[in-house]
Amino acid sequence: MASKLLDKLRRTLFKEGEAVFKEPVDVPEDSFPESAELEDDTECLSERLGGTLCFDGENVLQSEDPEEASGQDSDSDFLGESVEDGFSSTETSPVVQSSGGSSLLTRQLQENWKSMRSLSLPEKLMFEVTDASVVQASSSKYVLYTIHVIQSGLFDKRPAVITRRYSDFERLHHRLRRRHVDDMERVHFPRKKLRKNFVAETIAKRSRAFEQYLTHMHSLTELRCSPTFLEFFYLGDLQDGQMLMRVGHYQEALGPLLNSLRLQEKLGCERQGKQQPHFQQRTHWLFTLLALVTSFQELEQLGEAQEHCDRALRDLAPSPEALQQRHFHPLLIPLLQANVRLSWKISKDKRRWEVLLQEIQNSGVDVGNQPSLKEYLMKENLVESERDTKGKGKGDDTT
Repeated sequence: MASKLLDKLRRTLFKEGEAVFKEPVDVPEDSFPESAELEDDTECLSERLGGTLCFDGENVLQSEDPEEASGQDSDSDFLGESVEDGFSSTETSPVVQSSGGSSLLTRQLQENWKSMRSLSLPEKLMFEVTDASVVQASSSKYVLYTIHVIQSGLFDKRPAVITRRYSDFERLHHRLRRRHVDDMERVHFPRKKLRKNFVAETIAKRSRAFEQYLTHMHSLTELRCSPTFLEFFYLGDLQDGQMLMRVGHYQEALGPLLNSLRLQEKLGCERQGKQQPHFQQRTHWLFTLLALVTSFQELEQLGEAQEHCDRALRDLAPSPEALQQRHFHPLLIPLLQANVRLSWKISKDKRRWEVLLQEIQNSGVDVGNQPSLKEYLMKENLVESERDTKGKGKGDDTT
């Protein structure tokens, strides 16, 4: 209808390509289309484009089972990870509505996602330098880099943070090269500069280099499980927390202790400690939990204290065979006693741990003469798995 009207006006105003001026033509009112007709043409245009340019979220949601999509294991989580891993939303297949097909695809994605999460695969971590500040100390000047350690593929509600300087990274690199020659053969480290160490361009380049360096180290299985690499992240906070506890500053100790716990969680120290009973990280992991138990208990935050106490017990609970042979951790009994007291104070079920404590007592073990958790925490010597006495302090005043 609209095209016929345009042709009629064109023939009236032009003669075979030559424009002429004429009096306005009185077009009858009936010649114009009704507004409803124009709306119909618009709807047809929308329908023709709707197959490829449909951004209506409601249509997508209708193709999913509401109960399945609402859970944390829904395929929306899986697709969210795909986008994070580099896939663009324009590369995904269009949603095709068919009887049963969409819900079947959703269930398949859920099953695949659950099977992937059930495997003991290491979490993919991102290392992001979020700040770099120049620090002027009494006898030195250096750049302090703030690095966020974030789990990729999902929204990380509790990112962990470390602050390191150039000399810290350099010391880590030297230690890894000594212990992992083959893996470190082709790994290059940012070299020192004689000048322009504090200009923005140098700091930016080094920030990016440190991100790539940590990402590469974490991608290699042998290095990812190396005590030298793991302790680079969490051991400093753990030592700071112990020092603050020794002087009775329990509130201030919570910050580094909780950050150390989050770092160990992200790096998989708990999982590695269970796989290797004599692994040094198992001692550090248990120390962190017990330090949090003691600090929260001193601050009268009994719920948090019992939560971490229960978590440590789930890790230390012996098997029936080990219990019969009296093979269990020396801190198991004081930890059981502490958990029973805490659970009683906050009215939480404690029967499981009371039964275990009674079984240990029935086996002939003296449960009354046990060291306190606080005594153990104060005396424990938190040392690095690899003592570097030769290189200790070398390059401390560099950037």
